[in-house]
Amino acid sequence: MVTTRALVPVAAMAAAALVVAAVMEAAAAATYTVGAPDGLWDMQTDYAQWVKTKTFHPGDKITFTYSPELHDVVEVTEAGYGACSSANNISAFRTGNDVVALAAVGTRYFLCGLTGHCDSGMKIRVDVVAAGSSPGPDAAGPASSAAPPSASWAAGSAGIAAAAAAAALLLQRAVVVRPFW
Repeated sequence: MVTTRALVPVAAMAAAALVVAAVMEAAAAATYTVGAPDGLWDMQTDYAQWVKTKTFHPGDKITFTYSPELHDVVEVTEAGYGACSSANNISAFRTGNDVVALAAVGTRYFLCGLTGHCDSGMKIRVDVVAAGSSPGPDAAGPASSAAPPSASWAAGSAGIAAAAAAAALLLQRAVVVRPFW
């Protein structure tokens, strides 16, 4: 026979596990501002260089920040990317603060659809790799290197540690309820 006394600590442990899992999931995702910290979505930023320092995973987000009077963001196919063509695009963004979720492993292509901007280098190829992986050697060109750990990873680790400490405290203070009958 299972008593209420035995169930309360089990319920507390299950709740703590859910909290830790939620924190870990949130901590694993990163948000990148395209071109930051030295630039934004503009014609001065070297996007090939910028993307070399990043490793993108499912769940991450990229933010394009720009003046909507001067630029836009168009997601295109590989062929559109190579030809700097926004015809037959996948999607277009024009708010000046566009957030794109990177939901799955694969390669995504973005460019500015205004005449001449893509040809001037305003395009980016984003390779989304499985967690624990790094992009292949051709992901950002021949000089690609592994990305350094990001600040969001460090912040996520601190969040996981805090959640674990909170879960331990919750378990220590679990109330034992005795049946009244």
